[in-house]
Amino acid sequence: MAKVLVISPSICKSLKHVQTIHARGLSVGAACLGSVNLKGRSLLTLKDFNSDEIKRLLWVSGDLKQRIKKENQYLPLLQGKSIAMIFEKRSTRTRMSTETGFALLGGHPCFLTSQDIHLGVNESSTDTARVLSGLCDIVLARVYSHSTLEELEKEATIPIINGLSEIYHPIQILADFLTLQEHYGKLDGLTVSWIGDGNNVLHSFMMTAAKLGVHLRIATPKGYGPEASVVQEAQRLSKLHGTQLVMTSDPMEAAKGSDVLVTDTWVSMGQEEEKKKRLKDFHGYQITTKTGSMANPDWTFLHCLPRKQEEVDDEVFYSPRSLVFPEAENRKWTIMGLMVSLLVDYTPQTKMPRF
Repeated sequence: MAKVLVISPSICKSLKHVQTIHARGLSVGAACLGSVNLKGRSLLTLKDFNSDEIKRLLWVSGDLKQRIKKENQYLPLLQGKSIAMIFEKRSTRTRMSTETGFALLGGHPCFLTSQDIHLGVNESSTDTARVLSGLCDIVLARVYSHSTLEELEKEATIPIINGLSEIYHPIQILADFLTLQEHYGKLDGLTVSWIGDGNNVLHSFMMTAAKLGVHLRIATPKGYGPEASVVQEAQRLSKLHGTQLVMTSDPMEAAKGSDVLVTDTWVSMGQEEEKKKRLKDFHGYQITTKTGSMANPDWTFLHCLPRKQEEVDDEVFYSPRSLVFPEAENRKWTIMGLMVSLLVDYTPQTKMPRF
C-alpha cells in the first residue's frame, strides 16, 4: 500500500511544493526549509523569525562555509551590492565579520562611525534611512538604542540588520547555534545554561532557543535578570515548542544537566561606572570546572567575547571544551548567510543539516 504524506499548510505553505517532495527524493524538512524566502526582510530581533526561518538561515550559513572555506569555491553572490555599516559602538567581531564577509561575496562594505554619521543629531534617523535606501542595498547598525533600529526599519526601503542594541544581539545567537549544530550534530534536545547578566545576548537566546528545540536554564544575580517582557515571551515560546525554561539565581543549579555553559561580559559598554558594584554582585558566577561538574560529561563552553577572567577561568576558557574561537569565526559565516538570504534568491547546494 502506497504511503500518503500529509503536511499542514502552516508547515509548508505551497501545496504544489509539498506534492513534489517524494518525487524529488527530498525529506519533508528539507522541502519545507527550501520554500522559505527571506529576501527583503529585516532582522531586528529573532523574535520576529519562526523556527523554519531560523533553521533556513543556519542552513544557508553552513552551506556557504562548506562551499567557500572547505571547497574553495568563488561565490560573488553580492557582486554590485553595497552595505552601510553604522557603528555607534566599537566592535572587533561584528565589524570584521561583516566587512570581510560582504567583500568575500563580491560586495562593497562602507563603514560609518559616529564621526561619519550622527544619527538623530545632524540628521534624523528618518532622513538617514531614506538617504541610505537610495545609496546602498542593506544596512547593518550597531546602536545604543533599539528604537533607532526601529526608526531606520520603518523608513527604509532596504533591509536593516541589528548589529547590536541594548535589548537584542541576534547575529551573535545565529553564530552560537551554528557552532553548537556543528559540534553536536543537531540542536533539538540540547540544554543550554546561561550564567551571568540578563543582557541583550541572553534576550536573543530566549527568543530563539525554544524554536530550535533547545532547553534553556538561566542563572542571574538578583536585580540583574532579563526584562520582564522578554521572560513572558520566552515562557510562551517554551510552552508552545515543548521545551524547558528554568530561571534561578544559583549558577550551580542552572548548570545541572547542561550540555552548554554560556556567559558574557558582566560590565557592558556604558556600564563602566557600575563595575565595582557589578563585580561584587556577580561573585560566585565565574564559570570553572566546578561549575562544569554539574553539567553533562561532554559539556562545552561559549562566550561571545571579549572575555574577562572573572567571568570564566583560563582552565575552562582555553580547554578543549571551549568553542569560543570557532564561535567567533562563525560570526562571519552567519552574517554572510543572513545577508545572502535578505538580498538574493539563493538555494543551498549542500544537504540540510540535522536540527
